[in-house]
Formats: sequence, C-alpha cells, structure tokens
Amino acid sequence: MSEPVIFFIDDDASIRQAITQTLALEGLPVRAFADGASALAELNADFPGIILCDYHMPGMDGLAVLQAVRACDDSIPLIILTGQGDISTAVAAMRQGAYDFIEKPFHHDGLIEILKRALDKRRLALENRRLKAQLRVLARPGPRLLGSSSSMQTLLALLDPLLGTAADILLYGETGAGKDAIARYIHENSPRSEHNFVAINCGAVPENLIESELFGHEAGAFTGADKRRIGKFEHAHQGTLFLDELESMPLNLQVRLLRVLEERKIERLGSNQSIPVDVRVIAASKSDLKALSDAGDFRADLFYRLNVLRINIPPLRERRQDVPLLFHHFALIAASRYDREIIPLDASQAAALMQHDWPGNVRELRNMAERYVLMGAAALNDPDSAQLPAAGSQQTLAEMVDAYERSLIASALNACNGSIKQVMMQLGLARKTLYDKMKRHGLDKADYKD
Repeated sequence: MSEPVIFFIDDDASIRQAITQTLALEGLPVRAFADGASALAELNADFPGIILCDYHMPGMDGLAVLQAVRACDDSIPLIILTGQGDISTAVAAMRQGAYDFIEKPFHHDGLIEILKRALDKRRLALENRRLKAQLRVLARPGPRLLGSSSSMQTLLALLDPLLGTAADILLYGETGAGKDAIARYIHENSPRSEHNFVAINCGAVPENLIESELFGHEAGAFTGADKRRIGKFEHAHQGTLFLDELESMPLNLQVRLLRVLEERKIERLGSNQSIPVDVRVIAASKSDLKALSDAGDFRADLFYRLNVLRINIPPLRERRQDVPLLFHHFALIAASRYDREIIPLDASQAAALMQHDWPGNVRELRNMAERYVLMGAAALNDPDSAQLPAAGSQQTLAEMVDAYERSLIASALNACNGSIKQVMMQLGLARKTLYDKMKRHGLDKADYKD
C-alpha cells in the first residue's frame, strides 16, 4: 500500500456508508471497517494514511484501537469520533496521543479540514523518515555508485556476487572512470569492511621506493632506513589492498608480487622472516595487460594470475543518461563544501552535458560540477574544460531527448523512493503517461525502493 488513504472504523453500517460517501465526494480515498481488529490487521509502520475511529464500539473501543495503532507506529494520526458531552473521553484520547477528536453531530467542513491536515502530517512524517534513512546511507563509509543506465546496472550485477568473496579482482577502466570508487565499493560492502582499505598508485611511487612501500623494510635495510617500516601489504592485513595503475609496476617487482599473491606471505626488505598476510588484492589498469604481456612489457604469469575475475568499468560516454544525476550529486557535495547555493540546470544545459564525450570521465564531470557551483553557468562553456556543447556528437536530437527523459524519470524515481504518486507530482505527468514512459525506458519502480 503506497497511496494515502483514510481508514474509517465504525460499527454502525449506516454511519459507515454516509461518511464514506461524504469523503469520496471530497476526493478523499477511504476504506471502511466495522471493527478495529479488521483495520489493524492491514496496518503496518509504512501505512501512508490516517485513521478515523468511533469511540463507542463493542469489543475494542476507540482508545484500545489508539493504543494498538501507536504500538505499530506512533506517528500515524488517529482522530476519535465521540458522542455529545463525552469531553472526558476526548481528553483521555488526546492525552494518549490521538491527533484530534470530533464531537457528534459534526460539521462537514470541519471534518474534512481535520482529515486533510492529518493526511499532510502523515505525508510529512513519512517523508522525514525517508530522508533520515537516506542520510544514514550517506553517512556510511565508502562511496555510493550512482547511475540507472543499463551499463551501470550490468556492472553492479557483476559486482554483487563478488562482494562476499575473498577473490582478487582486476579492474579495467579509462582514466577517471572510477576504478578507485569501484574498489572502495567492493571493500565497504565486503566482510572485510571493518579493516583497512589501503590504496597505492604504482605509477606515482619512485621505482626505488615502491618495493619498500609494498613490503616494508627493517631498520638499516638501505641508506636512510632509520627504523622499521610496515608496508602496504601488512597494513592491509584482513582488509583490501588496491593496486592502481598496475601496468606501471617495474618488471622485477612483478615477480615478487606474483609470489606474494601465490603464497600470501611477505618479507620486509632487510629481513628473512616470512610474515603471513590475509589480504584481498584489487588491481586496476587503464591499459590492456594482455597486449602488454604479449609485447614483453608486463609479466604474462602475473596477468593470468590476476585475470580470474575481470571487471570492465564503462566510460561515461557509454552511460550518458547518468550524467545529470552524477552532475547533481557532485554539485551538492561542492555546494556543501563551499557553502554555496545550486542553480538547477535548465534542459538545454543538461542536454549539452549529455552530448559531451567526457574524455576525463567521472573525474572530469566532478570537476565541472565543482566549477559550476563556484562560477555558475560560465563554467559550462569554459574553453579549457569540456567545451560544451560538444561538437560532432554522434547522437541525434531524438536520441539526446530520449536519454534525457529517461534520466529525469530515473532521478525522480530515485528521489521519491519509487513512489509513483510523488513522481507524478514532481514531473507533472498523468499516471498512464508515466507508466508508458517507464515501460519504454525499461524502468521499474521496484528497483528504486529501499
């Protein structure tokens, strides 16, 4: 049940019929029940509506219903119907948490006003609950992988069965495509998440230092080694070691890395002692390691050792429909960091973002979102950045509009937690129109519910 509704409980059939007709004429959805137990059987903490309940009923009276409702969810508004002169009952109900009470006989307009206010209160309570849940998710460590494109959903489907394993993984992706984010996502959603995630860029460490960085050293192992140093492998014990730009690792060190992957033991420089390490290794490369091994520039045995689980990360140009959502996400982060307000993109600006080929991938998009927050619309036409709109786009206008429409609907579904009614209101679409568009774009509301 996801649509707002009024549960009306009264043991008098004639009153049930009269009030049901009255509310229906006002456009208020209502379901009538002859007793409290029947209504409570269909109630849960996600109930999107309110309850209008008579006080004097055989068996379970109004106060008993109120207590049961509050035990289920104390933010569900319940309005009590009382008889004339029954003020003490009304006071008792209010003290026990009733939203309001109405004395019989009641004025039609007064009843409708109270019910509408109660529905608004319930809607706000559920919205606040949803936002708090989102904040809890945002507060979790590690990155979230955003995107509703088919390539992104395929990537997530590939990753899902690997999260609970200890198997090493090889990631392929262009510069800026998100290899680090994927590695952190795997770690934070694995049984190793309580232990260290250790990252090292093999291309950023001088060749004469990378062996010490990986395996550590003892005091006096070489000139300048004044004290023992724990290497990345040891520091990542029981956690995850991320080796980025693996193609940059020197060939002589690749031999030692292969032995560590096979034996799960390391030796610090200057020591003969083997130290067991329990580490999951995630390696990443922007180059074709198979081609490099065929050319003699990368060890074939190390390539085949790591190539058991291979994940290809799609470049941003292959998931253009995710661009507006990602841009908005990065802009929100930048706005919070710099204490700035965000001016929403108009349709032409969003379409221009989706036309661009994004050679720098997600990193380039993140930088542009940050510039947009700081500089405004001028950042979208910065000749030193993305140069929007992109010239020579291979997408037709119809394709761009179609991709933009899908992205807007997917973003709305995500923001509204899959609630069709909220998406209809946000996008100004009729229910049938929205469902037709969702079907055409392959979107399912169930995929966006928590």
